[in-house]
Amino acid sequence: MSERAQKKETQKTVKKTATAKKAAPAAKKAPAKKAATTAKAPAKKAATAKKAASAAKAPAKKTTTAKKAAPAKKTATASKATAKKAAPAKTAKAPAAVKAQAKKSVTAAKKAPAKKSPAVAKTADRKKIVVHPEKTHNITAQELHDMVAFQVKSCSGKSADKGTARDYWLALSRSIVEIMADDWEKTREKYGKVRQAHYLSAEFLVGRSMLNNLVNLGIYEQAVEAMKGFGINLTDLLEEETDAALGNGGLGRLAACFLDSCATLDLPVTGYGILYRYGLFRQTFENGFQREHPDSWMENGYPFVIPRYEDKIRVHFNDFDVWAIPCDMPITGYNTHNVNRLRLWKCEPAQEFDFNLFNSQRFDDAVIERNRVNDIFRVLYPNDTSYDGKVLRVRQQYFFVSASLQDIVRNYKAVHGNDFSKFAELNSIQLNDTHPVIGIPELMRILVDENGVKWEDAWEIVRHTFAYTNHTIMAEALEKWDCNIFRFLFPRIFEIVEGINNQQRAQFFEMGMYSELVDRLSILSDGKVQMAWMAIYGSYSVNGVAALHTEILKRDTLKEWYEIYPEKFSNKTNGVTPRRWLRVCDQDLAALITDLLGNEDWVTDLDQLKKLEKYANDKKVMERFLNVKRGNKVALCDHLKKTKGIEVNPDSIFDVQIKRLHEYKRQLLNAIYALNLYDRIKENPKLDMPPITVFFGAKAAPGYFRAKAIIKFINEIAKMIDNDPAMKGRLKVVFIENYNVSNGEKLFPAADISEQISTAGLEASGTGNMKFMMNGAVTLGTWDGANVEIAQSVGDDNVYIFGCRVEDMEATRAYYNPKWQYENIPGLKKALDRLVDGTFNDEGTGMFQDLFNGLIYGSNWQPGDTYYVLGDFDDYRKTRDQAYKDYANRMAWAKKCWINICNSGKFSSDRTISEYAKGIWKIKPAKIK
Repeated sequence: MSERAQKKETQKTVKKTATAKKAAPAAKKAPAKKAATTAKAPAKKAATAKKAASAAKAPAKKTTTAKKAAPAKKTATASKATAKKAAPAKTAKAPAAVKAQAKKSVTAAKKAPAKKSPAVAKTADRKKIVVHPEKTHNITAQELHDMVAFQVKSCSGKSADKGTARDYWLALSRSIVEIMADDWEKTREKYGKVRQAHYLSAEFLVGRSMLNNLVNLGIYEQAVEAMKGFGINLTDLLEEETDAALGNGGLGRLAACFLDSCATLDLPVTGYGILYRYGLFRQTFENGFQREHPDSWMENGYPFVIPRYEDKIRVHFNDFDVWAIPCDMPITGYNTHNVNRLRLWKCEPAQEFDFNLFNSQRFDDAVIERNRVNDIFRVLYPNDTSYDGKVLRVRQQYFFVSASLQDIVRNYKAVHGNDFSKFAELNSIQLNDTHPVIGIPELMRILVDENGVKWEDAWEIVRHTFAYTNHTIMAEALEKWDCNIFRFLFPRIFEIVEGINNQQRAQFFEMGMYSELVDRLSILSDGKVQMAWMAIYGSYSVNGVAALHTEILKRDTLKEWYEIYPEKFSNKTNGVTPRRWLRVCDQDLAALITDLLGNEDWVTDLDQLKKLEKYANDKKVMERFLNVKRGNKVALCDHLKKTKGIEVNPDSIFDVQIKRLHEYKRQLLNAIYALNLYDRIKENPKLDMPPITVFFGAKAAPGYFRAKAIIKFINEIAKMIDNDPAMKGRLKVVFIENYNVSNGEKLFPAADISEQISTAGLEASGTGNMKFMMNGAVTLGTWDGANVEIAQSVGDDNVYIFGCRVEDMEATRAYYNPKWQYENIPGLKKALDRLVDGTFNDEGTGMFQDLFNGLIYGSNWQPGDTYYVLGDFDDYRKTRDQAYKDYANRMAWAKKCWINICNSGKFSSDRTISEYAKGIWKIKPAKIK
């Protein structure tokens, strides 16, 4: 390590101090045997005794003899004299307690079965991490312990053994960054010499970083042992980390999975986004209502985000300028030294506060500009129900896109000077949805205004540089912004948009298109800037994110564009990283898979799981799987009991719907089923149903009134069921507060049923469905998004599909009358009437009346039950009831789950990214070692 040598002498001093003090205060934390050993060792030999003890506890896969346990040759911090003293435990010079421990370790090693696969490191709790033996970065547990001790002392000003849990978390985090620092720098240098891709996204929902980095770097075992030296359980320490609040839903989680796969595959890809100070918001429930609070995830420091003030960039708005400060997050890959980068921008004023105004005691006026600047990166997706909110949204998008493009151009010029002839040849910029599409006119500005490139040449560069991913098939969800917002914020950008629009119209007329079609497809139409139209016109590639989604784009949403540019369109079905969403979050299942396969190759080649399908009829293996699933359910129950005081029966079916709250995702359909099931059990206590727990997890956008009404409705149902003794052991509804990645890491492994019930034709893909599948849950869903490909992969017997299909929806809507469903489908009227008969109280907000009216009557601007909730209810109920009955046959159910796991290989983000790299970005791996 580059810095380790500089710190050697300091680390020795820290180690001696920490070891000497362990005999007294640390003895309370450490196990009694270890404390006794430390106390007995002479002061001068304390460090040596500690090293020998550490060697004696080395993992079995490295300790087949006591001689191999000695770490003296590998410990960079040990002097030659100390190395001689740190003899193997069998020598007479070692303390008796150390010899006994070494003997115990050797005996255990001899008893251990011969291993074909990597070792499994057991932590203090039931969880296991499968550790790849070839990827250790040559860091020993002792070295890592010393690094952490140094960080605790230097950053907290405390003795190495006197830190708080937060101090140790920060210290270990900084040590992880130090370990990867050299590789990170080498990766950036390597990528600067080859064709690169740049992934621009408004969201990167990365979750927690420490555990993922420890496992990817291959130093998890070392971290466990290092933290034991401070009397700390690493599993507990991991809970000190807050989720990075950089996204909300599937869009951001997908982007994070993509970055993980890019790093694992050694692909030269950089992510660009915004360093949101508060993310979307932190959700709480008050009397069942959603309340939003700042998500203060960075307030106490976050070492995995590193500011680079030396690389700041000026971003110009018509009313003021700002500095964009790049803050880099390292993205580690599995079993590789490559470390990719996520560059996040935070905003600072170009001018400090007005000192004269402040001195004149006009305090608010003096800092007004700073507050406006801070608004830009304060929250994800500011509420845009007002004109000012829309202005802030557009300002936010331009801020991070302009900074990112200026950064990309600056890096290019550092190597190639002002010759932009090879810019498109060496750079591909992926626009993740329409949020970064303003980059098309911005790159034109940078090339034409700042670098003197002719318009025609600049446009050729631009249209061969950008690629666009579409994430919606709802035309109303395609972004469009008032032209006046552009004129106000950046008149020059609007001039360029006008130029692009004029060029587009002229080109389309030359192609023989009629005026009405040209008007409809114009980038500037109806007084708005059509962002999706600009994305398609200004990009060389347009892709959907699931096979069905892409076909709908071609056939319906983007039909005219597909007819003009069929060569631009392709499909890239989404995927999720098996590292975080199986290997790390479902560690017992990962260990079972590794044991059955005999190796860990599946972690980067998920198609290997297909080989395990032969075990679907093996009763012993299915029993092992069911034990893993129950263990995950118990772990979730313990977590809910500990953190929320919620008691859940681990032997009930865990039926889970966790995703962004939106009407088309139909959490309302799920809630109505739960309410109807409650009624059926009350009417017939002998109803043949197993114990059921229905889990929800979702946030509603602050300005989305009806979505917040659905949250309140679900919480009212949960309260009614909890207050009815007859439901104990039969039915429970749990709404997980503040659903995020860390909650998901507990819910996905525990789920039995995966609710994917969006209105057919409206969900682009989904990624939660893939995570559930990978962790052994069975999909209950519509023929929508990636559900289609999941069903095709596992077969009809291993999923539960219901409802109206896409191809039938248009004809169905022609005669659909939700009021008929309400009056004629058994149980619907009783359930829905509770919205308006006073059973449930919305405290005068009108929420429940609005929900009822929206379902039955509609409004002036849309028909009743737009998302076909009541239309699909009867089929949904029959299908869900059948799934519950099938669950009773445990072996048959385990087989369904197992087949889902074994066929999840297609849904690895490694496959998706390989397709992007080959088919769109045209990039190749650039491995540093």
